[in-house]
Amino acid sequence: MPARVLLVGAGAVGARAARQLVEADDVDEVVIVDPDAARRRAVVTSSGDKATDGGPSSADVAGAVDAVLLAGPNGTHVPEGRRHLALGRIVVSCADGIPDVSGLLDLGPEAEARGTRVVVGAGFSPGLTCVLARHAARRFEVVDEIHVARLGTGGPACARAHHKALSGTSLDWRDGGWQRRPAGSGRELCWFPDPVGGQDCYRAELPDALLLVPPFPRVSRVTARLAATRRDRITARLPMLRKPHPEGLVGAGRVEVRGRRQGAQDVVVLGVLDRPAVAAGAVAALALRWARAERLPVGAHGLAAVEDTVGFLAELARIGIKAAAFEGSAT
Repeated sequence: MPARVLLVGAGAVGARAARQLVEADDVDEVVIVDPDAARRRAVVTSSGDKATDGGPSSADVAGAVDAVLLAGPNGTHVPEGRRHLALGRIVVSCADGIPDVSGLLDLGPEAEARGTRVVVGAGFSPGLTCVLARHAARRFEVVDEIHVARLGTGGPACARAHHKALSGTSLDWRDGGWQRRPAGSGRELCWFPDPVGGQDCYRAELPDALLLVPPFPRVSRVTARLAATRRDRITARLPMLRKPHPEGLVGAGRVEVRGRRQGAQDVVVLGVLDRPAVAAGAVAALALRWARAERLPVGAHGLAAVEDTVGFLAELARIGIKAAAFEGSAT
């Protein structure tokens, strides 16, 4: 059944999501909201006849709305999500900050009571990396460890979040409890798909573990790292020295899953290479469509809750976002 969708945030990710939504047969109208009038009008104009201008605030949008995609900056998603959930709407969020992700997950009981869905962290990483983790986990009888690493940023808001994440406190899961350590520590060389190759990655204030521990209750370790240069780490506690670019260039994600199958330890590594804003917009739009089609569970979850990972990844592959697999034996 075609839908009227509300898109909050017309930045780099929101603009990409709008283009995916207006091309979908199951979407009738995309109402675009953003406090920046020029940016909002530019996205409406470039998105075609299905896109309409919703003004500066989602509170001013009149009429029925089936689902809401939150693509604004971190710090705005919890109040928006709570308000739209109270109206019985499906909520999909691209937030990648710990407070936003934690607050949206806390809406789970209300979402279950209302029989609707709150999809949390539906972007590049977290988001696509969560789907890859679930996909890799299917090859194991028991999942012991999940390690996520990412490189690159989407738009300016993403770049600012990346900068802030290196100055905060990392949140990892280890042996049944949360472990907090200074961001910027724990250097590890991680290999991403070519041509990115090996990159130094560090602990950062990332929400991935919050999204990956619930779907894998027996997992013993979940970590997340961010690729960074020496300058990134040195300047992380200072204001950004340069204005972020309108959209980041190449980005990459890497998911390593360790577990047991047929009595032996093994490891599967999956990776993806794309512009983060492009991939995040596509993932968010697809997550919204799947939530409307009841292909995601009721409640508040990340995308590791996707059951049909083959179908989800196949739909992304059709628009050019493809994952690569590297398998080996854990020794």
